[in-house]
Amino acid sequence: MPKSSGSKKTRPKALILGVGLDSDGHKRVTTGPNFALVGGTEETHEIMTEKAIKINEKLADKGKQLEEISASEFDDIAQSVGLRRQEPDRN
Repeated sequence: MPKSSGSKKTRPKALILGVGLDSDGHKRVTTGPNFALVGGTEETHEIMTEKAIKINEKLADKGKQLEEISASEFDDIAQSVGLRRQEPDRN
C-alpha cells in the first residue's frame, strides 16, 4: 500500500511585481494578495495599483488564482486592462 504524506501537491504562489522607474523622491510600496508594487511617482504608482487590482478582478471573474493561469491567459488579461508586452530591444 503506498504511503501518503497527507499533504496535497500545490503550485508555487505567483506574484506580480511592478517597479516604477520614475521618481519624485518619495518611497512607495503597495502590496496585495498576489502583487507587490514599488517605486514610481505618485501618478505611476497609482496607475500600477489600478492595473494590479483590475487584473485581480478579472481573475476573480474567471474563478482563478494567478498561479492557475497560463502565460498566454495572463497576457490576455493584462492586455484587457491596458498593459502591453514590450519585447526586448535586439540592437
